[in-house]
Amino acid sequence: MIYTVRTTVGREATVIKTLTNRVKASGLGIKAIFHPAELKGYVFIEGELPEVEKLVSGVPHVRRLMRTAVDISELKKFLETRKPEIKIDRGDVIEISGGPFKGEKGKVIRVDEAKEEVTVELLEAAVPIPITVSTDLVRIIEKQEKV
Repeated sequence: MIYTVRTTVGREATVIKTLTNRVKASGLGIKAIFHPAELKGYVFIEGELPEVEKLVSGVPHVRRLMRTAVDISELKKFLETRKPEIKIDRGDVIEISGGPFKGEKGKVIRVDEAKEEVTVELLEAAVPIPITVSTDLVRIIEKQEKV
């Protein structure tokens, strides 16, 4: 069964960390603890009610345990990963948002959709060096105008 725990908004990660440490230390039969980013102030725990009650008892930032189980079908939309479609084209100017080149701007010279990577030439480098980065680590600054 999955139970809902109401927490202080913004403290969900702290609550999860505390609960996870308690599960490891106590060996309670808790199967999962998770927090959908879209639901502020809520943490969900999979386990039997007596064990969940014991787990959340006295934990800081836990407001209350809702003793009615939640059906997994109601949570499915929060558990499915959806990759946002970002269309990056040759000639686009991007900013790298992670990795060793974080903060650098570059011009896209090749797009590999199968590997979800782009090859860019850094704009502020003295010598144009092509580097390949994941599309997850780039943000489009300026789209290449279609001719």
